[in-house]
Amino acid sequence: MSLAAEHTEQSEAQTGTEEPSAAARIVEIRERIDEIDNALIALWQERAALSQEVGATRMASGGTRLVLSRERAILERFRVALGADGTQLALLLLRAGRGPL
Repeated sequence: MSLAAEHTEQSEAQTGTEEPSAAARIVEIRERIDEIDNALIALWQERAALSQEVGATRMASGGTRLVLSRERAILERFRVALGADGTQLALLLLRAGRGPL
């Protein structure tokens, strides 16, 4: 197999198309998606750490482990913005910050 044919085959396997301009655009879009994913991961980790700090501070001062009204407000905010998937995302975020119930 020639190098050009091998490159085309690899490109199609990675992008799902043999058309060069479409393949190039897909690569560009995926690079941006990867940047967004990296930002989301960093924000997730930051949010979890901050939430854990809130919980530790609250408990150290004699407060409760969690505040259900705050959790309900977060769930509602995500549900309104993102629908049912938003609720699931918010549940995961809350769990990352406070641990399982």
